[in-house]
Amino acid sequence: MSDDADTSPEVMLRFYKMLYPFQSIFTWLNHEHTPTKLFTHREFAFTLQGDVYLRYHSFNTAEDLKKQVCTLNPTRFEIGPMYSAKPRDKKTVRSAAFSPQRRELVFDIDMTDYDGVRTCCSAADICSRCWGFIAAAVKVLQSILVEQFGFRHLLWVYSGRRGIHLWISDPEALDLTDDQRRALVSALTVVEGGKEMVKKVNVRTAKGLPPLLWDALDTLRSAFGPLVLDDQDCFSSQEGWETLLQLIPDRPIVEKLRNEWSQDPDRPSAQKWEELKDLIHKKKTDVQSRLKEALEDIVFQYTYPRIDAEVSKHRNHLLKAPFCVHPKTGRVCVPLDPNHIDRFDPRDVPTIGQLLRELNSSTSRGEVAGWEKTSLKPYVDLLDRHTMGILEEVRIMKRNNTTW
Repeated sequence: MSDDADTSPEVMLRFYKMLYPFQSIFTWLNHEHTPTKLFTHREFAFTLQGDVYLRYHSFNTAEDLKKQVCTLNPTRFEIGPMYSAKPRDKKTVRSAAFSPQRRELVFDIDMTDYDGVRTCCSAADICSRCWGFIAAAVKVLQSILVEQFGFRHLLWVYSGRRGIHLWISDPEALDLTDDQRRALVSALTVVEGGKEMVKKVNVRTAKGLPPLLWDALDTLRSAFGPLVLDDQDCFSSQEGWETLLQLIPDRPIVEKLRNEWSQDPDRPSAQKWEELKDLIHKKKTDVQSRLKEALEDIVFQYTYPRIDAEVSKHRNHLLKAPFCVHPKTGRVCVPLDPNHIDRFDPRDVPTIGQLLRELNSSTSRGEVAGWEKTSLKPYVDLLDRHTMGILEEVRIMKRNNTTW
């Protein structure tokens, strides 16, 4: 194991003591500078060495959280909802008096769910090329959730290895019931079905494509050519083009292309796609319309966000805290700017070993947090800027005597 991926207990303890931004996490979750129930009644869960799992911890301040984290020295810790009572008091309150009350709306997108379409990597591996699928997912969800649902406070966080998390902190998001979360996730779910199911997109109604997805289709069309056709070359292999042909509901076109591509299998995916579109263009209008819809569904199937619905449906679901360290890669789970998602390369994310070396070589500049002396600083600054937007909205709502 390289120093960068070393997550031994000694290394982790130094990270928590010197680098983890506890105060920034507190303010982000708490929505104010002084403690509120959004923090004091919030559940924290810890995974210890040996996969021991401890739930229902809660804390009054950032310092309380830091003290316990340094005592337990977990491999990671997770954040849950705000409960009706402090989670640490769970055993002393009636079960009916202990229930999740408020919780960010969260999403989880994992690269392994793209194994059926990406060609560069598989399983836990990830590179800058297949990150393009995650980048497309971020663009689509950011647009839908902001423009269609009106959410404002979205925090994207790299998972440390092969995926990305989203935390939405608007009051409307915090107050969603489980039923409302299920309905929202259902509206956003487009790609469904396991390996045995060829066609995984069935969202059209008698009126056509749901309006919620109109703008998403434009975004994904732009990504489809560079990502699926050129970079991933998804239809270059026989398995790849057979999957494509199974999604075309026109036997003459399928048989013609299968015959041509079998005789000349080395044509790139972009050429195969153009040949398919040319044949569709020659069809009669009524048939052509149905086949064009099939092409749109293919774009969705290969590029639309693959959402882990179970993560988003329930308020009591726990999600790994930002700035935790991934135990396999040593990379920190850092916040990301969705406007620059195309430029992100997971291999450039700071590792725990790198950060500790930077800390060792830095010269003291007075009373500053350890992370300020390292390449973790821009990521903590990003979280702090995000939190400032939340704090400003809370201040305005208080001034107007409305409830956050």
